[in-house]
Amino acid sequence: MILIDGSIGEGGGQILRTALGLSMVTGQPFRIEKIRAGREKPGLLRQHLTAVNAAAAICGASVDGAAISSRELSFSPGKVVAGEYTFSIGSAGSTTLVLQTVLPALLTASGASSLTLEGGTHNPHAPPIDFLEKAFLPLINRMGPTVEVALERAGFYPAGGGRFCVKVQPSAKLLPLDLLERGDIKRRLAKAVVAALPGDIAKRELERVEQRLGWSGEQLQIRQLPREWGPGNLLTLEIESEHVTEVFTGFGMKGVTAEAVADEAVQQARRYLAANVPVGECLADQLLLPLALAGGGSFVTQTPTRHTKTNIEVIARFLAITVALQEISRDVWRVEIRS
Repeated sequence: MILIDGSIGEGGGQILRTALGLSMVTGQPFRIEKIRAGREKPGLLRQHLTAVNAAAAICGASVDGAAISSRELSFSPGKVVAGEYTFSIGSAGSTTLVLQTVLPALLTASGASSLTLEGGTHNPHAPPIDFLEKAFLPLINRMGPTVEVALERAGFYPAGGGRFCVKVQPSAKLLPLDLLERGDIKRRLAKAVVAALPGDIAKRELERVEQRLGWSGEQLQIRQLPREWGPGNLLTLEIESEHVTEVFTGFGMKGVTAEAVADEAVQQARRYLAANVPVGECLADQLLLPLALAGGGSFVTQTPTRHTKTNIEVIARFLAITVALQEISRDVWRVEIRS
């Protein structure tokens, strides 16, 4: 049994999610202690417990310690079984992070799977579903599988209540992927989304984007969601290039101005554009596990975060791979995975 210290590196839930995903794929049991020791509220929250239960259901695992606030967990996986599953968090906890946990095992399962996930779809502490749909899953689909997502209802923090469906057509083997150049930018889109909030909020966010990035006309869109889905607000900036699409997000929260929401997303996008790399910080973190399972791949990204380095450390506990980090220039790094 692999023993994992949940306080290493950034000490968050990603350590648990990566361990669960790799345990399902490799069949190796693990025990994790000091779960989320680096967070204000350590231990399992609802979304983490849902991820544990989802993983256990899909592979028939034996689990000890699966309870709210638990700081220790043992997980002994069985065989991954493709099929139809529904998982509900019961709060605004991130459904996208639950998907992140179980997706690796389903990408190479023996048959197709359908998932329905209920909870938060737009959470400030996780990639929103827009990021999965536009940035992450198109790259996964280039590696062999076919994954499709369909949003049925948005779920904003703190109310939750979101729902989306995922269809996974697996591949016998994941293909390596190399993303070394971004290529020419083909499209830019700023989308301000509001539900049960004044449309003026979205207008002000887009005005800020126009001021700071120079985007205009069809590059600026307002989307008004049904009132019963709210209250909620976010701004996404999509940058579609020849080889990759990136998505940067600012989340509306109580007490935060529309201009500050826009500034959050704009700052991320400007740094990404200045670095002239294909892969941003969040996408770099997401790509590590599938590339490791493929046995190889590489990408050029921004300076690796502590989150990314922690993820690398956990992956190396389960897989016989090496991850080489090479600084090319200021805020430009090459990441190469080799088996």
